[in-house]
Amino acid sequence: MLKNYLKIAIRNLFKNRGISFINIFGLSVGMAVTMLIGLWIWNELSYDKYNKHYDHIAAVWQLESSNTEAGAYSSMPIPLAAELRTTYANDFKEVVLATEGTHTVSFGDKKITSLGIFIEPGGPELFDLKILKGTRAALKEPASVMLSASFAKALFGDKEPMDQLIKLDNNNGLVVKVTGIYEDLPENSLLADMKYILPWELLVTKWDWVKNAKDTWTFNAMRIFVQIADNTDFDKVSQKIRDVKARHTPPTPGIKNELFLHPMRKWHLYSSFENGVNTGGQIRYVRLFGLIGLFVLLLACINFMNLSTARSEKRAKEVGIRKAVGSMRTQLISQFLSESVLVALFSFVLSLLLVLIALPWFNGVANKHIAILWTNGWFWLCCIGFTLFTGVLAGSYPALYLSSFQPLKVLKGTFRAGRFAVVPRKVLIVVQFTVSIVLIIGTIVIYRQIQFAKNLPVGYSRNGLLSIQMTTPEIYQNYDVIRTEMLSAGAITELSQSQGPITDIWSGEGGYEWRGRKPEQQDGFSTIGGKFGYGKVVDWRFIAGRDFSTAFASDSMGLILNEAAAKYMGLAHPVGEIIRKDGKEYHVLGVVQNMIMTSPYDPVRPAIYYLLKEPGNFINIRINPEISTSKALVSIEKVMQKYNPGAPFEYKFADQEYAKKFSEEERIGQLSTFFAALAILISCLGLFGLASFLAEQRTKEIGIRKILGASVFQLWQMLSKDFVILVSISCFLAIPLAWYFLDKWLLRFYYHTTIVWEIFVVTGIGALLIALLTVSYQAAKAAMANPVKSLKAE
Repeated sequence: MLKNYLKIAIRNLFKNRGISFINIFGLSVGMAVTMLIGLWIWNELSYDKYNKHYDHIAAVWQLESSNTEAGAYSSMPIPLAAELRTTYANDFKEVVLATEGTHTVSFGDKKITSLGIFIEPGGPELFDLKILKGTRAALKEPASVMLSASFAKALFGDKEPMDQLIKLDNNNGLVVKVTGIYEDLPENSLLADMKYILPWELLVTKWDWVKNAKDTWTFNAMRIFVQIADNTDFDKVSQKIRDVKARHTPPTPGIKNELFLHPMRKWHLYSSFENGVNTGGQIRYVRLFGLIGLFVLLLACINFMNLSTARSEKRAKEVGIRKAVGSMRTQLISQFLSESVLVALFSFVLSLLLVLIALPWFNGVANKHIAILWTNGWFWLCCIGFTLFTGVLAGSYPALYLSSFQPLKVLKGTFRAGRFAVVPRKVLIVVQFTVSIVLIIGTIVIYRQIQFAKNLPVGYSRNGLLSIQMTTPEIYQNYDVIRTEMLSAGAITELSQSQGPITDIWSGEGGYEWRGRKPEQQDGFSTIGGKFGYGKVVDWRFIAGRDFSTAFASDSMGLILNEAAAKYMGLAHPVGEIIRKDGKEYHVLGVVQNMIMTSPYDPVRPAIYYLLKEPGNFINIRINPEISTSKALVSIEKVMQKYNPGAPFEYKFADQEYAKKFSEEERIGQLSTFFAALAILISCLGLFGLASFLAEQRTKEIGIRKILGASVFQLWQMLSKDFVILVSISCFLAIPLAWYFLDKWLLRFYYHTTIVWEIFVVTGIGALLIALLTVSYQAAKAAMANPVKSLKAE
């Protein structure tokens, strides 16, 4: 019986090649989109799951709250780790301190600047590193280093890396021995970008600021990772350690500090905190694209349903004869479902090919390294189940509809589908275009939001502004001569040091007191240190007061506030006001416009700029606008190589670093555009097939109308009218739906664009034009056919 079903199914596919192509191609596109999204979701959901301790690892976070606001932070004081290890030994299997940083690693003439991490000896075990050479205990030696396999290859080539001595930052006092090589971690893991791991003791020994903060509970700069005991859970341990930090720090009126554990399973997907509450994060995009995948597949299934039910009258006699000779309804349903599943199988094979073609582009946009899981049994099980489900879903309605025909009426020739038989097809077309229009509107709004954020005033000039990280002793020793030579060469207009990059904030401090401060006000401010000339380099926009100046010795105790800080402090005339910290008095020199240094979507935090007394870690350079950038870079590189030969010449332009802040939204926008285009393609394929079939069905009617004098335009209008009405209904349904969901999405951003009515008008007109173009070919072809041939053919 099954063999017979397959024979009939294949015969019908070849008999109706045009409709079969539309069905198979449409379904394959829908399945390819769903497969791509499925692979992306798999990648997102499997973040850090390589680790066998996955369900027991967490990062320690702190929640600082008052009556009016709250903030969640992952930066911790150093002594907290020892406290957790000793006082709560039964609750933790492992507690490790860690901090990441960029350093120049050199071996012979080879110098590579990359990201690494300092971590306590238990780190390799906690993060379940797969050791290729050496052991997980390799970090117990203070002057040791573990390298990832790819980094070892890049640094040593074919040379044996074990026991080799390498320099950090070209510093003779920072020579470490390679004691371990570990397998590169998956790209979807927290430490994927960490190319080397250094012992914590080395950081404490060689950096005075770390040594000085060893017993300081108010200095929050490190990360603490833990593995909890098997007999407990994160909530219980969070309750136990909640007040640990508060017990070791002086109380601040109106301020409450609590610790909690943020599990590894939430690091990637639930990384966003607003006002101290975990509001999700990447998980929203997982849900969004999962929904889009289902909708695109649904659109493809709708095509199959529509075209199958539209051809019902042509298959009515087949059903009538089968029923007359004894076929049961269940057998007919099985026949039609087998045809549907066969189409789904053909579509699945084609979809694999489409995915292979699309994956390089998709990975580039999504910033992933996704591949088809050829050797994964679960992948094939899901694909087979997914294909069968799609086939049954797409074929269920046609099967039930066609098998319900009454044989007596069909064979007598009195069978008519009925005036309501076309209603489901119209409803499905409306659903298709409603989904497509919502996706198009969403794509436009995402694009507008990105452009809106990009065009926000950032409070400084990004053009011609670049930064060089200071990593070697030479750059510190020769800073003054580097500055003098660059300025005298005329390639730059100013150069200055800062603590942290221009496009990010690396530090924050509390303990500030000012006139009129309310007890409930948190005193945590972003703090940015800079040398003389920092304001000129970034091109500060002063609202009041002045910049730091070498002409005033008292400026060493001066501060500059941003607008947000002045407003938060409630200072009507901030210039000249006294701000106290740690028993010292500082005077406000000026107020500058808010500089957007972190996320352009979040409100600018209150920030205090101070004059650096110790060296910074970044050199910021303003290129002379009268000289070409390429010529200026040659001049800058020449000076840097002369006085800083221990590090490669690497720089970052502020405008490029700022542009990276939009990368996630831009990826979402590009993927949304791609999916919206495919959705409209699938919808148009179905519309084209349906228009083709309906034109064929009305051949005789069109011929008679032409003989009676109907013009080509009138016939085109007649054939197109119904489709235009359906797409218009889709527009009216899609517009309120899109507005509701997109308005909620925009409210997530502190700075956001508005949804203007022009978006809906343009999208609606565009959808109508696309629909008209799709049906016009078939309508015009039918309208221009020779009526004599049409009637003769009948």
